[in-house]
Amino acid sequence: MSLLFFLVFIELSLYAQFRLWFTLGIVIVSVVFAYFLYKHLKKLVVFQLLLAFIGLFSLVPTVLQQLNYSDAWMQQPDDIEAAIFKKTPNIYYLQPDGYVNFSEMDRGYYEIDNSDFKNYLEKNGFTLYDGFRSNYNATLASNMATFGMKHHYLNYGFNLAETINGREVIVSGNPVLDILKNNGYKTHFIAEVPYLLANKPKMGYDYSNFTKEDVGFIGTGYSKEKEIFEPLETTMKLDSLQPKFYFVEIFKPGHVPSRKESSLGAEKEKELWIERLQIANTTLTKAIDIIKANDPNALIIIMADHGGDVGMDYTLQARKKSLERDWIYSIYSAQLAIHWPDGIAPEFDSKLESPVNVFRILFSYLAENESYLNKLEENSSYIIIEENAPKGVYKCIDEDGKVTFEKV
Repeated sequence: MSLLFFLVFIELSLYAQFRLWFTLGIVIVSVVFAYFLYKHLKKLVVFQLLLAFIGLFSLVPTVLQQLNYSDAWMQQPDDIEAAIFKKTPNIYYLQPDGYVNFSEMDRGYYEIDNSDFKNYLEKNGFTLYDGFRSNYNATLASNMATFGMKHHYLNYGFNLAETINGREVIVSGNPVLDILKNNGYKTHFIAEVPYLLANKPKMGYDYSNFTKEDVGFIGTGYSKEKEIFEPLETTMKLDSLQPKFYFVEIFKPGHVPSRKESSLGAEKEKELWIERLQIANTTLTKAIDIIKANDPNALIIIMADHGGDVGMDYTLQARKKSLERDWIYSIYSAQLAIHWPDGIAPEFDSKLESPVNVFRILFSYLAENESYLNKLEENSSYIIIEENAPKGVYKCIDEDGKVTFEKV
């Protein structure tokens, strides 16, 4: 029992879920130990205590980092949180995970013909923004900057994908939600899987298609799936004088696997990514058709959180220093297409270069107040590096879109 629970806890720490063969192996090892090596139980306990003591050296800094977390980084440099909108169209933010920008799709490691979907968007009045790129290479880190309208520089990141209080910032409360609610918007969170609810954060949206009961206490947030179309269409048809904001998460095309043991190799993973890209295109097309049928003058934003990492075997390879342009842009290139009300984009839409500034620019447009554009964040991108350079956070794309490598 001692060995069984000890190894199970390690499994949950590594994977946040039970894996059939992994768990079965633990049971077999525990039974074998109990049958043949039970006389060495005291030695096992001493070994466990030694490992626990060693673990304190990484656990304590992580706990202290959590306890010392401050959301002061989200404080805005001006009075944008008091912005009063003069236009209040319904806003639909569709976020396809890992969807690379059209400008990168036919080059580099991708070389994919995605012209059918591109033509569909153009025919439906979308403005496409070539060269758009993400500020961070993981969903939580990217969305924190997007909804915080500020850079956090990964100061609170303890690995490549997770950031401290990331879900609380995105789902529970942030400047974007506050500004929308101050202007009378009813807010909706609709997702295919409850990844952003994995640690059961307080729900800051007025509506969610997932509840806390849908999320297990152990898991990564991918265990339960729901389609987005029924809640989207149902809530759109509800009579309300309030303008509406939707954050719709679509978890395709995604990216290559995170870990080496889960990868089938770069070429095969690219093929799978292309298959998921077609599914994402179908999902986005259906969602846009629903929105335009019920709300033809809506403000629709299609903005990815980051790139698809195509060309890599697995995403953790991003921790290795690289100055190769196509490699970096495979990680950071992100889709941005916007359907502006009346088909008229603001003159300053050329400033849309990365997610951290998208809502500040959007709110400048809605409030008809260009002074908010004076406090735009730098359109730079950041990454955690662990190989071929001192471990730390580095700027990997600068304000002008050029690949760089500068320690933060």
